[in-house]
Amino acid sequence: MSSAWADDSSPVGVWKTIDDVSGKPKSLVRITESNGVLQGKIEKLFRAPEEDQNPKCDQCKGDKKDQPMIGLVILSGLKKDGDEWNGGEITDPKDGKTYKSKLQLTESGKKLQVRGYVGVPMFGRSQTWLREE
Repeated sequence: MSSAWADDSSPVGVWKTIDDVSGKPKSLVRITESNGVLQGKIEKLFRAPEEDQNPKCDQCKGDKKDQPMIGLVILSGLKKDGDEWNGGEITDPKDGKTYKSKLQLTESGKKLQVRGYVGVPMFGRSQTWLREE
């Protein structure tokens, strides 16, 4: 199926994440849906040549500890609720911490607002991911 036919009402697909500090692309995350529940895993990392090209999540906890970042599930358990997806979790592979998460499509499905938070959404931070396909 061509990316031109991507469903702009669903976050299913490949998304480019952007580094908060440098503004440069950080990774590609593929979001899939199974039985109405979204999951996202890292598909590619954009790293400088001198950096480890196959890093492991050494800061992660539990079964994610020391797993390769490529293929790591960082989004899980998100279910559609009106015009957003929530009730899930997001793991920040940089520090290994896991937060509650919610997603919302913007700009006709071209951008995805990804919010990670502790407690209530008001206490957290958002990133904008860009649709790749």
